[in-house]
Amino acid sequence: MVAKKIAIEELKNYIEITVGLILYSIGWTVFLLPNDITTGGVPGIASIVYFATGLPVQFVYFPINFTLLICSIKVLGWRFSAKTVFAVFAMTFITAVTQQIVGDVKLLDDQPFMACVLGAALCGAGVGLAFCANGSTGGTDIVAAIINKYRDITLGRVILLCDLIIISCSYFVLKDWEKVVYGYATLFICSFTLDQVVNSARRSVQFFIISDKYKQIGEAINNNPHRGVTVINANGFYTGKDVNMLFVLAKRSESNVIFGIIKAIDPNAFVSQSQVIGVYGEGFDKIKAKERSVEKKDPE
Repeated sequence: MVAKKIAIEELKNYIEITVGLILYSIGWTVFLLPNDITTGGVPGIASIVYFATGLPVQFVYFPINFTLLICSIKVLGWRFSAKTVFAVFAMTFITAVTQQIVGDVKLLDDQPFMACVLGAALCGAGVGLAFCANGSTGGTDIVAAIINKYRDITLGRVILLCDLIIISCSYFVLKDWEKVVYGYATLFICSFTLDQVVNSARRSVQFFIISDKYKQIGEAINNNPHRGVTVINANGFYTGKDVNMLFVLAKRSESNVIFGIIKAIDPNAFVSQSQVIGVYGEGFDKIKAKERSVEKKDPE
């Protein structure tokens, strides 16, 4: 039963990654490439080397991704890296199909800024979906995921910093400030969209539930959506009666499930729900901060 649930969850992750790659491919091949808008990442590095030396892009693209993939296996584990390998191959196939469908059609040919906005938004949303499913599209995404694991820096900011350097370096080869400026705009929009998608998926809520049927509600929440429940002994100020209050932390996406459980068991239960800024621990995010040595003072 447990193995089946894990398999279903993994399948959902791969579907989510595929949807993200489709969005990224549409943004890249439909809006950015036809309008000669540059992007960052490993493809950007390979392009710069190609423009400067004529070296085919695959001779730069593959070694960099291979090196980053080894780092991701060591630091992030096989599950993340397996999904990254899947994403790289799937992205190649999806991009080829998208380019065949689009052909020579150029959308917003006379409006490069609108093409930049739409393309970057789709790319950012695509990468965000891949990250939410514990995956990656490779390249600088791996660098961002590694840094994000140990430091409380948003994924979008890390990718933005890496790509900003790459886009800036492209000027020394292209000698075209217009392409560089559109590249900057693409990076900012893409990183903003990425952060919005990832943060919305990670938002958590807390519940305080007062009910005479607290045991049944607690057991149901334990079973599905598999969240821990804490029983707090409280006292009603007005009635003077002792009551048992449930404290639950869950993902925002699980709110409807919890409300459905409460309504089915005790429609008259008193429920308070609120958003929380961050939740760290088992089942949620890990604490990302430097460990500080605590000096023990000798008792006087």
